[in-house]
Amino acid sequence: MPQLDFSLQLASVANDLPAVAEFRRWVRAALRVDTSVTIRLVDAEEGRLLNATYRGKDYATNVLTFPLTEEPQLMGDIVICAPVVAREAAEQGKTLLAHYAHMTVHGILHLHGYDHEVDAQAELMEAMETAVMQKLGFADPYAE
Repeated sequence: MPQLDFSLQLASVANDLPAVAEFRRWVRAALRVDTSVTIRLVDAEEGRLLNATYRGKDYATNVLTFPLTEEPQLMGDIVICAPVVAREAAEQGKTLLAHYAHMTVHGILHLHGYDHEVDAQAELMEAMETAVMQKLGFADPYAE
């Protein structure tokens, strides 16, 4: 099993955030190599600022991944925007816990270099996300 150096930063006022142990479990389920990762849970203002600064998009998005190194181990930061995740979970009829798990897995796969900008890559990444989510006991996050 890959080694994990993990920290969680709470920069959100949301009161329905999953426990640190849940995030750690979700990260471990998606790891393929030794990894050092920080997940930062933010509110919409910080999420919007980060998305505008680093992606040129003036809105808060669900998850942003910032890879720092690939060798000798993966290292990076993942930012999850709590109000966006809560809104999406409600809109998609998912539990909040399931959507946080999905966004965590999604971010870890981005850290591993997977992307969804090209259809073939998106299909591979979605298949991997689905497999990890099912291994964790959650439904396929892309099922309608």
